[in-house]
Amino acid sequence: MTSGNQRVVVGGRALTRAEVVAVARGGAGVELDGVDLARLGKVRGYIDELAQGERAVYGVSTGFGALALRHIPAERRTDLQRSLIRSHAAGAGAAVEAEVVRAMMVLRLRTLMSGFTGVRPETAVALAGLIDSGLIPVVPEYGSLGCSGDLAPLAAVALALMGEGSVLAGDGVRPMGEAMAEAGLTPLTLAEKEGLALTNGTDGMLGMLVLAIEDLRGLLAVADLTAAMSVEALLGTDRVFAADLQGLRPHPGQGVSAARMRAALAGSEIVASHRGDDCPRVQDAYSLRCAPQVHGAARDTLDYAETVAERELGSAIDNPVVLADGRVESNGNFHGAPVGYVLDFLAIAVADVASIAERRTDRMLDVHRSHGLPAFLADDPGVDSGYMIAQYTQAGVVSELKRCAVPASVDSIPSSAMQEDHVSMGWAAARKLRRAVDGLTTVLAIELLTAARALDFRAPLLPAPVTGAVRNLVRETVPGPGPDRHLAPDIAAAVELVRSGAVRTVLDLG
Repeated sequence: MTSGNQRVVVGGRALTRAEVVAVARGGAGVELDGVDLARLGKVRGYIDELAQGERAVYGVSTGFGALALRHIPAERRTDLQRSLIRSHAAGAGAAVEAEVVRAMMVLRLRTLMSGFTGVRPETAVALAGLIDSGLIPVVPEYGSLGCSGDLAPLAAVALALMGEGSVLAGDGVRPMGEAMAEAGLTPLTLAEKEGLALTNGTDGMLGMLVLAIEDLRGLLAVADLTAAMSVEALLGTDRVFAADLQGLRPHPGQGVSAARMRAALAGSEIVASHRGDDCPRVQDAYSLRCAPQVHGAARDTLDYAETVAERELGSAIDNPVVLADGRVESNGNFHGAPVGYVLDFLAIAVADVASIAERRTDRMLDVHRSHGLPAFLADDPGVDSGYMIAQYTQAGVVSELKRCAVPASVDSIPSSAMQEDHVSMGWAAARKLRRAVDGLTTVLAIELLTAARALDFRAPLLPAPVTGAVRNLVRETVPGPGPDRHLAPDIAAAVELVRSGAVRTVLDLG
């Protein structure tokens, strides 16, 4: 069963990103809007009339895709819907994450409740019941080309509604029919048009976009903090982050990042120690000086992605759709290009934020560029290696993120006997963005560890109150400088500090 008492009302209105996250990650249940649910019955009447007529209507009385020219007699249409779902549930590979499946289910439910798909009210009720049960259908990673929507992943969910397929259970899987019976759910028999309505959407890629937006908002805030710690540790200047200088190039994200870095460095004894005119350095390296420009560009990219997500959250994507006057019309709104593009765009921004963080980390470890810090921040350089190999790990992740930044959406491969001759690859773009978000988390965690240790070596000078508080937070789980120790657990602890939101809240609470 779903956890907690939160309930998200699902109807014809657009869901918010926060509501999707609440269902996907928070285990929130769903409640169907009564007015909109009743309206589904009226809309379904249009489909029932067409089903009784002689005219061939795509998805109602015909086959699908390249087989759309075949008229299916009434007595075979239940078989048609069942065959559609079974054949389209053709995914392969590992099961995707539970949060992705739950996001996909609640987004598809919202489209069903929009009143444009022609499903029966009981079909929406069944999907809501599956969400509330807490059962997670096994959705394989591969199978979607992002057009006509996320067919194979959504078909795996529809298969679960029919009582078939598998459900995640601990470290393994179990038959869906068995789990459904234990949960008190009844398998659904699909009627005309409902197979398409359950599978013809961008809900998988959109769900992953919404979750990535949630993660990246926090990670960019962490990047501002770790960058400020690195500037401080490397005896950099905070003058370049001044509001009047940043205002000469008024990109909104840049202004936000610079302001956060100024706030993080305010009151630093370390920065003040070399602020005088006798400081021999004229300018800091780009990885320090240009952090607001890079982080800010990523923030602006994220803002654009949010705009696209908001539009998609308010969309009703199916083919064909039932319009208000009863017309059933084919369309191309299932094409994933709008979502696929921004998923790729975000992967580019993620790779660059990670890249500049890795350069700051490497600078702190290089005795020739770190302005007095010990080589590799080692306790006894030569005997100890310090954080030398942590930077290797960081560099390996950054290289992977550069590969993830190669756009999936520029690829297309024809399918369905050339009926679907241009596809979006939006699902693939979403999958690699998830890997990129995980990678950025690791990269920032290693910069966090490195900068915290570098600040320790600047004693007796004190860091700023904010950066000092972050350093102290790290010290709660990771000891300070000393002889080499097993480093992987320290990195894992730092990753958890970043992922949990503990790091970013330091500046917000300061």
